[in-house]
Amino acid sequence: MTIRRFLGITLLATVAGCSQSDKPVNLGVTSDPSGVEAATQKQTQVAVIQGSCPQVYLQDGTAVLQRYARGAKDDPQNLAYQVTLADTTRQCTINSSQLTITVMVQGRVVVGPAGASGTVNVPIRVSVLDGTNTLYSQLVQYPVAIPADGSAGQFVFKQDNIAVPGGSGGFTKVYVGFEDGPAKKRK
Repeated sequence: MTIRRFLGITLLATVAGCSQSDKPVNLGVTSDPSGVEAATQKQTQVAVIQGSCPQVYLQDGTAVLQRYARGAKDDPQNLAYQVTLADTTRQCTINSSQLTITVMVQGRVVVGPAGASGTVNVPIRVSVLDGTNTLYSQLVQYPVAIPADGSAGQFVFKQDNIAVPGGSGGFTKVYVGFEDGPAKKRK
């Protein structure tokens, strides 16, 4: 019985080793110069393990944006719409000098009693901080569609090509939140 198991394992190991192929393109060898360039780019930009990729945090007090009808404030009957940011994720690549981050945030929009369907631009700020040093900060006017049937709508905000120094410290964090300011008009 033991001999059969040993022979079975040996056979599986042999078959697994034989099924590998070392194609020239996998080794970085090709007659196509653009293939060599693509292989070089893949080697210089490496995906980063999520533990080394700065975490994304929703900025305290800025994950909910409420807009009211003209002249009204904090009156639920005059709420035009409410937008909320929820789940976040990120992806990073690194080369010899910089870390490039892509941030994605799930959001939801709900029309209020004083609202109507259409598209609104919501001000979303993405900031990257290393301790108290600001490495990146950008405000984006992101279009969000309010459904015509009065139901809640969902969206995914994506900000990519966020470049920060590759040797940023271990305290680097990405913050996302709504920027407080005047409402943008509907289209």
